[in-house]
Amino acid sequence: PAVTPKAAMWPVGSPAAVSASEALLVAATFCLVLLLLQRLRAAVPAGLRRPPGPRGYPVLGNVLELRRDTHLALTRLSRRYGDVMEVRIGTRPVLVLSGLDTIRQALVKQGEDFMGRPDLYSFHYISNGQSLAFSPDSGEVWKARRRLAQSALKSFSIAPSPTSSSSCLLEEHVSKEAEYLVTKFLQLMEEQQRFDLNQYLVVSVANVICAMCFGKRYEHEDQELLSLVNMGNEFGEVAGSGHPADFIPVLRYLPSRAMELFKDINRRFNAFVQNIVQEHYSTFDREHIRDITDSLIGHCQENSAAEDARVQLSNEKIIHIVNDLFGAGFDTVATALSWSLMYVALYPDVQKKIQEELDRTIGRERRPRLSDRGTLPYTEAFILEMFRHSSFLPFAIPHSTTKATVLNGYYIPKDTCVFINQWQVNHDE
Repeated sequence: PAVTPKAAMWPVGSPAAVSASEALLVAATFCLVLLLLQRLRAAVPAGLRRPPGPRGYPVLGNVLELRRDTHLALTRLSRRYGDVMEVRIGTRPVLVLSGLDTIRQALVKQGEDFMGRPDLYSFHYISNGQSLAFSPDSGEVWKARRRLAQSALKSFSIAPSPTSSSSCLLEEHVSKEAEYLVTKFLQLMEEQQRFDLNQYLVVSVANVICAMCFGKRYEHEDQELLSLVNMGNEFGEVAGSGHPADFIPVLRYLPSRAMELFKDINRRFNAFVQNIVQEHYSTFDREHIRDITDSLIGHCQENSAAEDARVQLSNEKIIHIVNDLFGAGFDTVATALSWSLMYVALYPDVQKKIQEELDRTIGRERRPRLSDRGTLPYTEAFILEMFRHSSFLPFAIPHSTTKATVLNGYYIPKDTCVFINQWQVNHDE
């Protein structure tokens, strides 16, 4: 006899329907298991308390409350539960910190306790799980490699420029791209009277970062550059949409188009950087440091002695560090520039004061330099206020506790995922 589609959905020998009592029994058992797992959490030492927070639903936790404008929802909850509170996102407890004093206490005074990164599923696919920014590793080897990366970045930032108009290579790259942007904007306004500002900002920022990391400035129509920009945009869109599997582990075993795209973007960018690093190894000249990749190779060779073996940077590690630097600067800087230009357009009186300060201090005969920063207090104040008011990054990258600790009288177990609500701090009245 023919098998109906409905019947085919059930395994052989299974009934074609589940009774209401059986469904209730399964649901009740599932809830009891969740409650048992919560009970098995680390006991709180005498005299301390668990952080307060809203009650959530089984499996989902507080997701329904936080699914829209998460930073605003957490800010509202912090008014009720305080600067140290716990929410549940899926099945994972998350500590949410608000308030300047509390965040300073956690990240500065107790920095060693809160310096970790949570072992989120999606983090495993950024630089193959070896990212300095996203890796859950925070041990001595990680610290040593981080110092080495910072040293290489500093060495490049002070490398002399071949031209007398700039004080260093970094300044030269930024200055050239800024000059190109101004010329391009004037041309577009004359020809079209309107244009997509962000389109040109993103490409220019990517060009500066390519010059810093790879020693190469592209023409804006170059297909390799545009491919990089597209990858950066794709990464931002996919990462910004969030990954439920980070907080509901069972979802890792279900098909996810967003996660597959996330993996693919990371694979493509790793392959691109790998080719660049291999080219740099073959043409490396210690007397002529062209970019950050050269600087990393140089520091790697300087620390080749046996006593420094633990901080060695392999070809693979250099790829991961360059990946981090590109990712950290690309979207953030482009977004900051977009907000800055929007603010000066909305507030022409502020724009006028900035221009007056630049004319008075620097004039129009030369380009601004990094060394001019101390003489431009109003301009710097505007930039800082732009960061505060826009808060376009409402949260820092999630942190994690490296050991059991205490904050404001609350007991925080080891490996607790920690969210820093930067938006709340920046708008705390």
